[in-house]
Amino acid sequence: MTDEQLASAARGPYPKGIARRQEILDRAIEVFARRGSKRTSLRAIAEEVGVTHAALKHYFGSLDELLVEVYRASESGGARPRHPEGATPVEVMRDAATRNREVPGLVQLYSTLVASALEEEHPAAREFATERFARQRETLAERVRRNQAAGRIRPDVDPVAVAALAIAASDGLQTQWLLDPDAPQEAALALLDELLAPPADPS
Repeated sequence: MTDEQLASAARGPYPKGIARRQEILDRAIEVFARRGSKRTSLRAIAEEVGVTHAALKHYFGSLDELLVEVYRASESGGARPRHPEGATPVEVMRDAATRNREVPGLVQLYSTLVASALEEEHPAAREFATERFARQRETLAERVRRNQAAGRIRPDVDPVAVAALAIAASDGLQTQWLLDPDAPQEAALALLDELLAPPADPS
């Protein structure tokens, strides 16, 4: 076999493997969007997705790794609105909550991952949640600073603390909504926006 043939043989399975992994992931996203996480075995999920347990374990390693990849892929693949420069962190989180209500299974999946992150035997979930919260705080804190400069958020509050509060409020209200669809998600987030607004100019 020539060097070119060897190189071609080495390259061949690689894109095929990537395509197969993506195909399995796409099926898993559909399953979890419909059923939520429903913590079961990797073997049971493989059967529902329509692949062998060995194939699922080969491409994703563990149940937590699969759940993380499903959530990341579904989150990045969704149509996200481009928020205007002046949108507050609370408005951003309110938009996310509105989108999430359309796919309750993925909301449940996210909540399961965050809960698992608190347990040391779930390193993939812990890494996912820790990195995601840190990234969200950084992004939203920068938005707070811009809002403060524009006079939309009171200047005497710490941007990072406001970001953390907005995330906590959004996630907590999301959990309440999973348990009770009548929980006032939007009204509570709107109230938080009001509390963060600068006082009205008496003049």
